[in-house]
Amino acid sequence: MKSNHIVFFFPILLKGCDASVLLNSKGNNKAEKDGPPNVSLHAFYVIDAAKKALEASCPGVVSCADILALAARDAVFLSGGPTWDVPKGRKDGRTSKASETRQLPAPTFNLSQLRQSFSQRGLSGEDLVALSGGHTLGFSHCSSFKNRIHNFNATHDVDPSLNPSFAAKLISICPLKNQAKNAGTSMDPSTTTFDNTYYRLILQQKGLFSSDQVLLDNPDTKNLVTKFATSKKAFYEAFAKSMIRMSSINGGQEVRKDCRMIN
Repeated sequence: MKSNHIVFFFPILLKGCDASVLLNSKGNNKAEKDGPPNVSLHAFYVIDAAKKALEASCPGVVSCADILALAARDAVFLSGGPTWDVPKGRKDGRTSKASETRQLPAPTFNLSQLRQSFSQRGLSGEDLVALSGGHTLGFSHCSSFKNRIHNFNATHDVDPSLNPSFAAKLISICPLKNQAKNAGTSMDPSTTTFDNTYYRLILQQKGLFSSDQVLLDNPDTKNLVTKFATSKKAFYEAFAKSMIRMSSINGGQEVRKDCRMIN
């Protein structure tokens, strides 16, 4: 899963951790994995391999949703981050629609929109800031941050909250015209490990997405950004707790035999 591993964390916010993001498109139904927010998802074969091994040992017992939650935990740990006990017993969902990915928190969201999106799923402001730290790993295409570097508003072409030198680098990667196919950048170009540098970058006005930088727009979320920027331990503890809360949201109905299709 992601150095791009971390993109798997946020799709589970859609209907809960029910592995709906693993289902393939079929017929006229375009599945979540083929929706615009999920274009960077890959390495589904990792989940497939785990499921195949588990079905051989104990068929019909371990859900794809549980595998996904465990794999997300392991991806973080193997990348240098924290570990945590993952509650089990989730069921897999039977529906997956690309159109519903519009409900996911977007990289262009302001703080009010982010808070509302998380609140609707029973997640707090601290969960929002802690889980945003997942952006310490991963890759983003230009489409997710082009709003900040081209035609930002009627007054500024570039988002004035963006560090000028960082903005210039992003523009060179994602020019308005003649952009390379699949052009983009690492969400946190400063390191390749799971750490707290994401928060330091925000304080330096080098957060990649609008949804990163707006965490400084409120005293409560700003204080958490500062806290996590100065204490990796505090971030790791908060991230682990928030991951448990988020991955405990589940509305599935079955244990799939194949993670890519319903039974």
